[in-house]
Amino acid sequence: MSSTRVLILGTLLDGPRNGYQVRRHLEMMGADFWANVAYGSIYHGLSKMADEGLLDVVESGKGGKTVYALSDDGRYQFFHLLMTFWNEIKPIVDPFQVAMTFMDRLSKPELLGALRGRKEQLTMAIAMTERALGAKRGAGAPRHIDENLKLNIGMLQAQLAWCEEAVKKVEADELP
Repeated sequence: MSSTRVLILGTLLDGPRNGYQVRRHLEMMGADFWANVAYGSIYHGLSKMADEGLLDVVESGKGGKTVYALSDDGRYQFFHLLMTFWNEIKPIVDPFQVAMTFMDRLSKPELLGALRGRKEQLTMAIAMTERALGAKRGAGAPRHIDENLKLNIGMLQAQLAWCEEAVKKVEADELP
């Protein structure tokens, strides 16, 4: 199931929109920070969901922009997928965990360098996400959207705390 599909359908709950309007709405919500949305896939997704009967084309050709509205089937699928997402626990897939699996293949200096570099990146990502959180508030995004960014910040902080402890363990020869 695609998160992008749910985001597009959910955005159209507010009324008909063209692809650009859907994209702008998702950007306002900060979906690029917490949903891994490939904005180019929005247009393809709109067209595909229209072909599947989940969306109705309500305006076509005006300035080359097609306007879509949610059909009854699309509304049903949105709520079905939404409740599935609420009730499913899925693993968070992060390539960093793949790297951790092979930390024993790095020399101590390489591993410490990698961990310290990761800590710097995490610190910057936390600061950037905190700035985005402030900007979303100023842009009029709904308050509940802030919670996605706060969750993202919490996950980044947890990884940063792990890296800080891992550095200590590597320095003390307790890892790997």
